[in-house]
Amino acid sequence: MKISITQPAVKWFIDELELSTGDFVRFFARYGGSGGVHKGFSLGISNKDQPNDPAMKIEEQGITFFVEKSDSWYFDDKDFNIKYSRKFDEVEFVIE
Repeated sequence: MKISITQPAVKWFIDELELSTGDFVRFFARYGGSGGVHKGFSLGISNKDQPNDPAMKIEEQGITFFVEKSDSWYFDDKDFNIKYSRKFDEVEFVIE
């Protein structure tokens, strides 16, 4: 299980969340929403949390993107890839 992010996706996060070097972006399982791996859950995003016990993390352009071990169940031991869609001007989450 690993995390990856494309450079266009990093830029999208920096612009959309107004991130600076040293900031963090956490991905977590949240109850509700749609389009998730597990029925009734979806992927949440927070830029207020620092890593405590990360299962996956990657640093790009001074920003740390991570998933805590407590949320790793959501990914079913699969890789988590974050990409940018020019067509929709948004990020896409691919779990495979």
